[in-house]
Amino acid sequence: MDLNGTVAIVTGAARGIGRGIALELARAGANIVVADLPTVQEQMDETRALLEKEGVETLSVHCDVRDWAQVEAMRDAALERFQRIDVLVNNAGVIGVAFVVSMSEEEWDRIIDVNLKGTFLCSKAVIPHMMERRSGRIVNLSSQGGKRGNAGVAHYCTSKFGVIGFTQSLALELAGANVTVNAVCPGEVDSAMWQEHLLPALGGAQGKTPEEAWDAFIKERVPLGRPQTAEDIGQAVVFLCRADNITGESINVTGGSEMG
Repeated sequence: MDLNGTVAIVTGAARGIGRGIALELARAGANIVVADLPTVQEQMDETRALLEKEGVETLSVHCDVRDWAQVEAMRDAALERFQRIDVLVNNAGVIGVAFVVSMSEEEWDRIIDVNLKGTFLCSKAVIPHMMERRSGRIVNLSSQGGKRGNAGVAHYCTSKFGVIGFTQSLALELAGANVTVNAVCPGEVDSAMWQEHLLPALGGAQGKTPEEAWDAFIKERVPLGRPQTAEDIGQAVVFLCRADNITGESINVTGGSEMG
């Protein structure tokens, strides 16, 4: 698919990986629907300003991906503004750190609902339009944690394993309509998830500062010896959107820390 002049919805686009994906799609020529929560309006405005510097059209939409009515409204707003949706990137995601023995049911549901149910709802919303046009790209954000479990994040890993299974199943369902469905599995990206959740827990367990824990983790875990960036993830998304003959795949962007 030639992305010039296309329309892409990116959920969770206000900051971090979502912003990086939106920017890389814009640099490839796509107009962007920036979808995120009203609590991050300032970051949404920053993302939109950066996108407009790339010379593309943008639309900001508030959307909690767990809520079907809000997801439908996001889709309808995109169609009203642009009359088409070519790409959906299901990036919105959350994480928490807790062992299963002490994890609350509410915490389990929160992670599963955003990461997995949100991916389902947003995909369901755009599928009829893409099938009617016999063209479309859906890219889901999984994780290297969707290929290998880790202690303390069972709910997160479960949700991301589920995203990969959903990706494969939906790819089979939509292949006849010429709609591809793939996933990207980020590794160690210096994002809010790491800064606000993983590094404090990792550093605390090791008696290190978050910065020390991060440096040691990258050195020990990543063969290329450097973390990934939001732009790295965005470039993988652009590749999958351009690819006409790849579907059902889950591509690692991990610097070699996950090769399966």
